[in-house]
Amino acid sequence: MAWIDLANPTRFLRIVDRVLPWLTALTVLAFAFALNGAFEAPDDYQQGATVKIMFIHVPAAWLGMFCWGMMTISALGTLVFRHPLADVAAKTAAPLGAAFTFVCLLTGALWGRPMWGTYWVWDARLTSVLVMFVMYLGLLALWRSVEDPARAGRAAAILTLVGALNLPIIKFSVDWWNTLHQPASVVRLGGPTIHPAILIPLLAMTIAFTLLFVALHLGAMRNEVLRRRVRTLRLLQAQTARGA
Repeated sequence: MAWIDLANPTRFLRIVDRVLPWLTALTVLAFAFALNGAFEAPDDYQQGATVKIMFIHVPAAWLGMFCWGMMTISALGTLVFRHPLADVAAKTAAPLGAAFTFVCLLTGALWGRPMWGTYWVWDARLTSVLVMFVMYLGLLALWRSVEDPARAGRAAAILTLVGALNLPIIKFSVDWWNTLHQPASVVRLGGPTIHPAILIPLLAMTIAFTLLFVALHLGAMRNEVLRRRVRTLRLLQAQTARGA
């Protein structure tokens, strides 16, 4: 089956109905494995048990950025390729991305208090992530304020492309400026600098969170497609009633 076949909403719904139960089961198993590894991971010699906040903070941060990157691709699909499901994917990813970014900020504050002595500092990494969260909220407000899905999708796509400029700032802020955050310690040219006892459950938790996002996103996309079909039917009924 070609990827272009997914442009058919009916075929997409059939695929989601088949895949979603298996994906949900896989997500539960992934979380069971990841949580077991996180509980058994040793405390850090400096941070103690506080380091285990990493198992939620890092996957949430990754998914906050991943969601915006995915919405950027969807924005191009809306503006350039006119893919019928592109704005559906973007609209349903936005609240998930906002939720993960909020969890990232919250856990970062809880982790920062014992480590840095404060819940918040206006350094480059924290500020740029906060900007991304505010832009998520702006997208959600935009989707709700424009009734026509097509017009809302085009406007949201433009805002998404503008917000994508913030992604490299978030990623490289620790290299470009002096921040309290440490440089990359997992994805780096010289290999990870984290001990395997913590690295393995961290990667497992990241995979589990990613599977959770995919399952929630597919379910939300299915609901949005059905919601738009109901809206179309109601508009047709209203037009028929006026014509009669």
